[in-house]
This record gives sequence, C-alpha cells and structure tokens, in this order.
Amino acid sequence: MKPNAQLVYDQLREMIIALKIIPGSRVTETQLADYFQVSRTPIRAALQRLESEGFLSIRAKQGCFIRNIDLLQISQYYDVRVSIEAMVLAEIAKLSDHSELNAIAELWHPEKLHFGITVNDAIKKAEENFHQDLAQISKNTVLQHYLRDINSQIRSVRQLGFPDAQSIIDTYEEHYRICQLLLSRDLDVAVDEMSNHIRKSQDCASRVTLHQLYGSRKSVAFE
Repeated sequence: MKPNAQLVYDQLREMIIALKIIPGSRVTETQLADYFQVSRTPIRAALQRLESEGFLSIRAKQGCFIRNIDLLQISQYYDVRVSIEAMVLAEIAKLSDHSELNAIAELWHPEKLHFGITVNDAIKKAEENFHQDLAQISKNTVLQHYLRDINSQIRSVRQLGFPDAQSIIDTYEEHYRICQLLLSRDLDVAVDEMSNHIRKSQDCASRVTLHQLYGSRKSVAFE
C-alpha cells in the first residue's frame, strides 16, 4: 500500500527531526514523490502542514527549504520544558493512586539498571519515555501534547547527551530520586530535582556543535 498524506507527513517530519535531511537543504515535490513513490498530491499536503508547523518553508518556483537548527531556540525550548515538567509533577502529586509511578520508579532503580548502561538508541528512547510517561500519569492531555512537541523539537540535540556510561548511571539515579520524592509527597524537592535534571541536559545541548549534529547522522540526499 502506498503511503497517504498522513503517512508521508509522519515519515517526513521524523526525517527532519532526526536530521536525515540536511537542515537548510532544498527539496522539491517531485523529488519527494519519487522517494515516497506517491503522487505529488499527498506530498503537497504534507509539505503545507509541515510549513505551518515551522519545519520548512515553501518558496514559489524554488522548492521547499528544510529549517536550519537554531541552538538558541533549542535552549529556549529547554526553558519552557522546565515549567511544563514542574506542572506535570504537581498534577501527579494530587493523585491518590501511585501504582503507575511505582512501576516507573522500578524501571529506573539504579541497582537494577533495567535498560543497561550502553550508550545506544534504546536508552535514549527510554530516557525520553520517562518524561512522557510521567506526563501520561498526570492525566493532563494538554501537558502531554506540549511535552511531546518540545521533545520533538530538541530530540536531535538531546540524544547527544549521553557521552558515557556514567552519565547513564546518573540518569538512573536522578529519575529514581524524582519518583521517590513524589511518592513521599515531597513535591517542592521533586520539582527542584527535575529542574536540575533538565538543566544538565540543557547544558549538554549548549555545548553541542552543528558539526556534531550533522556529522553524527546519515542524511538522505535529494538531487
């Protein structure tokens, strides 16, 4: 089955986020139609939607230009993320049933190292899922939506944030401590711990160079 406009949108969006298309590069409807093996109609619909979301710009008679990476803007997303995740913790603190929170805490128990300590895509995904899972527990769908959007905007930089095994062990300890503080209803300290945890990631992001970003991924060449 050939992909429809939604599938083209989903795949193209992920390619842009994962830097599989070089930021700032030019692509055309024809090139993308050939790549996805579809007509230009679903391509055009996907491109218009991606432009409205800021992932690319469409220029008449020139084609589409993939957004460039703005490291200052990424830092600003981290600033917003601190506030969003503090609100998530506040929502969780209101709940009487902490069975889901206990399950997440168990996954990140620093003595069990459930996800291992090897720097790979699986641990990076698990780290992101920790924050999204907390948002899910909060039952606040608006916070969940905003956090998903922030994570998609910073993912390309954020996933460079595990330089070694020790940084992964630190993440286990930080995640577990945040959960335990929530379970003991110590919200203020939990918020401080979450803020410190996110700021560490932000600091790593601030030291990422564009060369590291582009050089760490294989890109699709549209010619």
